[in-house]
Amino acid sequence: MSGPDLERDEEGLVRLHKLLARSGVASRRKCEQLMLGGEVTVDDEVVTRLGTKVDPTTAVIRVSGRRLPPMSPNVYLVLNKPVGVTSTMSDPHAERTLTELVADRPERVFHVGRLDTDTSGLILLTNDGEFAQRMAHPSYEVDKTYVASVEGVVYPATLKQLLAGVTLDDGPVTVSSVKLVGGRGTARDGSILELVIHEGRNRVVRRLLDHVGHPVRKLTRTAIGPVVLGRLGVGEIRELTHDELGALLDAARL
Repeated sequence: MSGPDLERDEEGLVRLHKLLARSGVASRRKCEQLMLGGEVTVDDEVVTRLGTKVDPTTAVIRVSGRRLPPMSPNVYLVLNKPVGVTSTMSDPHAERTLTELVADRPERVFHVGRLDTDTSGLILLTNDGEFAQRMAHPSYEVDKTYVASVEGVVYPATLKQLLAGVTLDDGPVTVSSVKLVGGRGTARDGSILELVIHEGRNRVVRRLLDHVGHPVRKLTRTAIGPVVLGRLGVGEIRELTHDELGALLDAARL
């Protein structure tokens, strides 16, 4: 996330309270009060001296426990991917790719993980390679939330089965939470489930629900960690907020 235009000294350092204010934390006076109140830490040390200077590109700064992303030339975007768009920047065999949706961006970005062509919803785009690699790696266990419209009536026993863990042909899948959020209780109407998993294996949600007897009719990813789709329209893009990016950097241990 590009940083505010701040005066740096010869060593590239800036005054902490000015950095906080220019990053939108609060007014400069309020930022000073937060520091004096012990609410600001730099590299896990409480900082109360108002003249303190920091390197805005490397310091791990927290305000009341919330991470403030470092100043960076990188961009971090949220896209609401439409159905029919392939999760790749370039593919001669794909009818539509992500590149057409970011054509007006000046930066060259790439996607973090994938969504099936026939799945819509939230996908992250960035030009930060290390961030992308970590966010896509299952060991960092960032929750991904999906809403699935499925065939049939989903009974409590099936929800318990999903929570207990299901083993597919390429290994077990852990479901953090699952709940029934819609459906009229008839096989024809089907059911709507919201489920949270960590991983991004190929078509894992579809295969998981197929395995328990409820093939997916429609699937949307609605959240990745603290980043939610909200009112972002299909095909629309926005930048991550400071809070969202800070939380994801923490999750990726960056």
